[in-house]
Amino acid sequence: MILVTYNSENTLQRTLDSIIDQRGRGLFFNLELIVVDDCSVDRTQQILHENSISFLTTKSNSGGPNKGRNIALRQATGDYICFIDHDDVWDPEKTLIQLRATHYAPIITTGYREIFSNNSKVIHKIAKGKEQVLFREQETFLSMMRKSKKRQNTNYSTIMIRGDLRHVYFEEHFGMVDYDWILRLFENQRSVEIPKILMKRYVSGNNLSMQDDFRKNDFYYSLFTLENYGDKYPDEVKLARKRILGARGKYYYLINLFKNIRGFFLKVLALVNTGLLKYSQTS
Repeated sequence: MILVTYNSENTLQRTLDSIIDQRGRGLFFNLELIVVDDCSVDRTQQILHENSISFLTTKSNSGGPNKGRNIALRQATGDYICFIDHDDVWDPEKTLIQLRATHYAPIITTGYREIFSNNSKVIHKIAKGKEQVLFREQETFLSMMRKSKKRQNTNYSTIMIRGDLRHVYFEEHFGMVDYDWILRLFENQRSVEIPKILMKRYVSGNNLSMQDDFRKNDFYYSLFTLENYGDKYPDEVKLARKRILGARGKYYYLINLFKNIRGFFLKVLALVNTGLLKYSQTS
């Protein structure tokens, strides 16, 4: 399993405990933990040493987890690979339950719980039903491309993949976006979601996905990624562009940055004029 750390002294021990406490470890499966630290400047590396966990490091801080994820993927040797962020927590049964579903498909995900630290709000993200939910080849890929709300849960820390998919790497230009990785991972693949909450995601202002730089990079790189699929999946790309543009405008509205809305649409127009975004033809 793959864990990338960066300045995670406040959450890392909780995450490590959830990995170490996986039921069936050493009895029904062996767990290979590959940790890559992105040049932390707090006690992160000390905590890893205290837990007798060896780790790799990036040569310099890469600005996001993707470089470390790719380093770990190149080191991974397991039959199945799973991932966890340094502030997430696994249920003790997660790995064992997922391994029992590997005969269904090469990609297995689970439900999860989001816990917001600022207001103690809790959101459950879980498929309906009591049995495994099977997704046909291309089904999750197309729903993810369309940015559909009704689709398989694909949160990073719930994903388990068959080992032969380890060569699907993350982008390193921004070093933090995974939309393109999800699309490349799920294209032409069957998958399954286990309708059980087997991971906790703690959400605070420190989460990468809550930061403005991430949202900007995710916006632009998602639009750029869609250019690779326009000829093959024109309808899905058309709908995805509309939803991505709408979500960005809504974000500015929700955080009361009304002055940015005009700049946002000017940037969209610039993308149209350069040909990077064929908005006038496909939206």
